[in-house]
Amino acid sequence: MSYENLAGRTAVVTGAASGIGEATAVLLAAHGARVALVARRGERLDALAGKIRADGGEALAVVADVTDQTSVDEAAARVRDAYGRVDLVVNNAGVMLPHPVVDGRADEWQRMLDTNVTGVLRVIRAFTADLTDTAAEGGTADLVNVSSIAAHVAFPDYAVYGATKAAVTYLSQALRTEFGPRDVRVTNIEPGLTETELLTHVDTDLAGLVQGLLESVGALSAQELADVVAYATSRPRHVNLRQIMVLPTRQA
Repeated sequence: MSYENLAGRTAVVTGAASGIGEATAVLLAAHGARVALVARRGERLDALAGKIRADGGEALAVVADVTDQTSVDEAAARVRDAYGRVDLVVNNAGVMLPHPVVDGRADEWQRMLDTNVTGVLRVIRAFTADLTDTAAEGGTADLVNVSSIAAHVAFPDYAVYGATKAAVTYLSQALRTEFGPRDVRVTNIEPGLTETELLTHVDTDLAGLVQGLLESVGALSAQELADVVAYATSRPRHVNLRQIMVLPTRQA
């Protein structure tokens, strides 16, 4: 696969401490992008940055919480100080806390909304000028939002999580009307069942359902999703792979 167009770019990946974010950061760096690793777990980020550097790449560990605008803004300033203007943003940070709505777990609803929706918006706010300025000067500028198949397909007990991902999918669509005319690409990626830490957030009473799905349809690897991100963002700047749904072949 040809990813030459990633060389020399400056990327920010949120949720980079594990899963899709970690795999995406590793792959972007392997193809010549400078990568800012953004997440809450500093030790995990430091270890990942060390691995990337040991393999010849450039990486910066930036501890930040996407639920806090000040934290996001400080992270953005640190990235610019180290690498200059950002031209590739991967909004990947997210939480999945499935329970029946009738349980009334308002604290978990708020956590998912703050991370999966408002967190995405905070990151967009912090880097919009970078992306639009890059595009105005003829460079390639990408915003990638990681949503979920749950934006379209209803799963029992995942109503609030699915609603947050539906918001991300709609937001991506609407942002194209603002960013597209300014030559900034917006790509919305909707994974199906994927091997990530999100699966560990599932309570014991729902774990059987998830395990049954894994056994019947299998799961994508984080590296396979990273490959999709790298492919989409390495196309010529006038080509926008706008909406990509990625499922295990057996997942309906």
